[in-house]
Amino acid sequence: MSFDPVPPPYNHLDPTARFLSSSALDFLLIELVPMSYRITTELSPTQSDQTTPPPAGTGTGTAGTVTGTGMGMGMGTGMGMGLGTTGTGTGTVDEDEEREAVFYRLENIGYRVGQGLVERFARDRPRFSDTLDVIKFVCKDLWGLVFRKQVDNLKTNHRGVYVLTDNNFRPLSRMSVETGGRSGGVQQAAVFLWVPCGIVRGALAAMGIQATVQAETTELPGAVFQIKTLPAK
Repeated sequence: MSFDPVPPPYNHLDPTARFLSSSALDFLLIELVPMSYRITTELSPTQSDQTTPPPAGTGTGTAGTVTGTGMGMGMGTGMGMGLGTTGTGTGTVDEDEEREAVFYRLENIGYRVGQGLVERFARDRPRFSDTLDVIKFVCKDLWGLVFRKQVDNLKTNHRGVYVLTDNNFRPLSRMSVETGGRSGGVQQAAVFLWVPCGIVRGALAAMGIQATVQAETTELPGAVFQIKTLPAK
């Protein structure tokens, strides 16, 4: 149970405001990854063929890169324990296809969360004047709301590319790594960045900015997010 004070932005005069323990989000992010792996493994190829394919440009190629505005939830029930690739389903899933399906599921969950957060907490703010103001809102207000701290560093080439560095990224701050297994731990931790990537992309989309979002970690618990804005059509 966390008793941290409620961070801004929030409107204390809003009669519809509801608050939860900040630990709830931590637990949710932990469980989403194994849950998504389990659901993907248990789905048979027949069931997978019947689902709507992801929009073009979303989650294709290397997992960790996102573009487009596709939305999907695909949430299941139950609790997961670990990142297994075997399950009780009747079908078998290629490892790359499984990873791609998990990425698409997690990123789109984050996308919906990011959209909802902006609709809720940016509605009373004056209109942003440019893209940089939107990115600063993400680095300060949105990051503080979701991860309870601001981004440590923001860099841009002023041509639509923004690099956000968080030296103590909260979803990775409690991860333990086996002795001598740091490289494997970093690889496993990358999966837990897919939901935050979706949150950032969804938040930007809600403010009228289409972008791709990538994230990586080379040293726990730090994380680096790269945002590439797409030109308006």
